[in-house]
Amino acid sequence: MAETIGAKRAAGTLSGWSAAQDRDAIEKTFKFADFNEAFGFMARVAIFADKMDHHPEWSNVYNTVEVALTTHDAGGVTDKDTKMAAFMDKIAG
Repeated sequence: MAETIGAKRAAGTLSGWSAAQDRDAIEKTFKFADFNEAFGFMARVAIFADKMDHHPEWSNVYNTVEVALTTHDAGGVTDKDTKMAAFMDKIAG
């Protein structure tokens, strides 16, 4: 099982991510030019997530994707979450 590192610590190493107020998770809102770009982002993340066997909590409304990352079986934020966040930041541009 992965070891938790804590949301505040993890968020401090990532650009634009913040610690969730109500649990050990990191959060970020991504904005895109339109729905097509947002959906493309989600599709690329979905492929990466399946390869990692680590899936985000997210929602999409038009050009906005809201994301929360936590490792459920570890009970908090782990290196899996920071790796996923860094990938999202990279492909979001």
